[in-house]
Amino acid sequence: MSRFFVDGENIFADSIIIEGNDVNHIKKVLRLKRNDKITIADGKGTDYEVKITEIEKASITTSILNTKRNAAEPPIDITLFQGVPKSEKMDFVIQKSVELGVGSIIPLTTERTIVKLTEEKEVQKKLRRWNRISMEAAKQSGRGVIPVVKQPTDFKSALNTLKNSSLSVIPYEGERENGLRKIIPSGFSAGEIFIFIGSEGGFTKQEIESAVNYGVHPVTLGPRILRTETAGIVALSILMYEIGDVGG
Repeated sequence: MSRFFVDGENIFADSIIIEGNDVNHIKKVLRLKRNDKITIADGKGTDYEVKITEIEKASITTSILNTKRNAAEPPIDITLFQGVPKSEKMDFVIQKSVELGVGSIIPLTTERTIVKLTEEKEVQKKLRRWNRISMEAAKQSGRGVIPVVKQPTDFKSALNTLKNSSLSVIPYEGERENGLRKIIPSGFSAGEIFIFIGSEGGFTKQEIESAVNYGVHPVTLGPRILRTETAGIVALSILMYEIGDVGG
């Protein structure tokens, strides 16, 4: 069943109104008609099974048939600080991270980051694109919320946002002993996790030392060095498996 996100202001007691780009997609791409059923998510964890009742030029009206809590959201809130990679690799990272259950993504600038996001106009353009990718991935994967790609930040500022009660990890090729399984507390099934991923070239030794001073745990993801667009996805996959969110 096709899935769409609708703002709360368009959700009423017994009906939901769809506006914007989704209208043309429903009419011209999916070619849905009156009485066809779709799923609408409010972006806060509630799903609505609805039936199309009216199709107009700029809007589609639906009637609510059933309401339920979305079952696809993980029990933990994971923030991915992703070192900004070259070319279109960030698109891939966002798409796959959302599919795996990330809570939010923050583009990260480190000492070895090649791509510098300095022009505000360009930053906002990229954020609009990245958040569209997040929304489409959330639709495809049945998510109940749309993970936000937030304003880019530098490494020091990112460390300053960490909370004492959270679990923070930084995959590092120089770490040989501690993997994610060793770091995750026994019985950990709710709360916050922060993942730091470097861009091409990884983190400097000084950055790792700074992270450790803020309580971040360096971890190994295995004996092979992973690309920046792979590392975060692997870390997310391991974490979700360890907390029982994937793998049965």
